[in-house]
Amino acid sequence: QVQLVESGGGLVQAGGSLRLSCAASGIIFRISAMGWYRQAPGKQRELVAVITMGGSTNYADSVKGRFTISRTNDKNTAYLQMNSLKPEDTAVYYCNAATSGYIYWGQGTQVTVSS
Repeated sequence: QVQLVESGGGLVQAGGSLRLSCAASGIIFRISAMGWYRQAPGKQRELVAVITMGGSTNYADSVKGRFTISRTNDKNTAYLQMNSLKPEDTAVYYCNAATSGYIYWGQGTQVTVSS
């Protein structure tokens, strides 16, 4: 099993920045990729960014150039640096970790961007 704990959400004005953290514990050697998703009220959960354990990254078009996903060398923690935040970035942000047999999710952290 893998446990994920997110932190770093909050309220920020448009144009501001936040950094989200996702700490993984448990059978972390089986993790092949970690990602951030978000879900706004009334909308489906969507991919924000993903990073493989090899360091390859992929971003949603809506966040390219503003958000950066990274991880620690020990691969225990993933980060999402969010700059130039917009009101439409308001959502609950979820961390996930993929293994060969299962996808694990964190509990989510609220990000609210005021205009």
